[in-house]
Amino acid sequence: MSSAATSSQPRSAPAGRDLTLDLARVGCVVLVVFVHILFTGVGRGADGSLIIERTVESQSWFTAASWIANIMPLFFVVGGFAARAGWRSAVAREDSADSFVRVRLARLARPAVPLFAFFAVALGVCRLIGLDPAFVDTVAIGVGSPLWFLAAYMIVQAAAPTMMRLHESHRGRVLLALFAAALVVDAFRFLFVGHVLGIEPVPPTGYGIGQELFGIPNIAFVWLFAQQVGFFLFDGWFARRTWPQLLGLVVVGYMALWGLVSLGGYSWSMLGNQWPPTATMAVLAVVQASALTLLHRPLAAIMRTRAAQGAVFAIGSRLMTIYLWHLPVIMILIGIELALPIPMPTPGGAAWWWTRPLFLLIVLSAVWVLSLWLVRYESAPAPGLRRFPASGATTVAVFLFIAPVIAITAYGLDFPLAAVALACTVAALWLTGSKKV
Repeated sequence: MSSAATSSQPRSAPAGRDLTLDLARVGCVVLVVFVHILFTGVGRGADGSLIIERTVESQSWFTAASWIANIMPLFFVVGGFAARAGWRSAVAREDSADSFVRVRLARLARPAVPLFAFFAVALGVCRLIGLDPAFVDTVAIGVGSPLWFLAAYMIVQAAAPTMMRLHESHRGRVLLALFAAALVVDAFRFLFVGHVLGIEPVPPTGYGIGQELFGIPNIAFVWLFAQQVGFFLFDGWFARRTWPQLLGLVVVGYMALWGLVSLGGYSWSMLGNQWPPTATMAVLAVVQASALTLLHRPLAAIMRTRAAQGAVFAIGSRLMTIYLWHLPVIMILIGIELALPIPMPTPGGAAWWWTRPLFLLIVLSAVWVLSLWLVRYESAPAPGLRRFPASGATTVAVFLFIAPVIAITAYGLDFPLAAVALACTVAALWLTGSKKV
């Protein structure tokens, strides 16, 4: 599926743009929202008692489904495709790598500012009014769980110019090196840290040392691998494979995945392998890129319709807002349900399952209304002049942005981390010359 494979697209599509990639990005985010809805099992039992559970995770089919439904590797593959296209345009405009990174930082950090401000205020108020800390932690950790994406995506985007140069010089050897590094990190974490040192997972409260912290380097190795796969997708490597070869990549990929998780340490659920990411996510990136290419023809046919293009554009123009705000909106809507004297289906019951698609539409509609104001943060203006002449200021800004997000993912969202994340994000935008926050 090359960037030139667009001859059948309508004239309204930008020249050289493969709209199936836009469909994939939108589909990934909508699926993430729906999965999170299935995780938030809040309702009333037969006796009227409050039930809070991760409903879908208790289903017998969940682990198997996660091998297909965990599409976050595909998001990084598509991001790699977009980064390669964006870098070519930047080079044509004679933009620097520093400018390229500053634009990507603004696109991620600006939408995060109102979210971190909301979290800081909400969690601060919860402290002041004395809400049960255990209940607040349960809700806060849930709504903060998707934030890992901000740090991971920023890391790979910041490294994209360098990784593209390596891709052009060394091609597949870069993939092999990144995958080998991911395996080394996994082995160190599971075998040495877990078995030899006996270090337990991160404690549920506080900021102690836990086994997961030793897997943090794979945020770079694994997701850079997925981005490199996106470079190959852009170059047309997957498009030049025959359908039996692509199908073979999918089959061999799943066999390799089975072999990895059989070794021990890895989770049989792909959700459990997402944070910190393990080498299984790298394997899934190849599988999903191959599957996307296999499906290119029917997806392209869908995207030739005006209805599909309109829906993809409408959602795609607010993609970061939907991703960042859908869980807070889910929790707010559930809170409203609990406060009103209306019947709520028991989580896991037939009525609960049948009403989940309707709840998805309600959540997306509520986020859409919210986006009418928040969309201003989605479109990042061209960065202004750097505050400091040295390009190292951009590196510092990237670190300021990602460090508190990684801490939130490792330890869970709380008031101090939300406040620090807000301050660091604003500082990162200021450092890189963002014209407005």
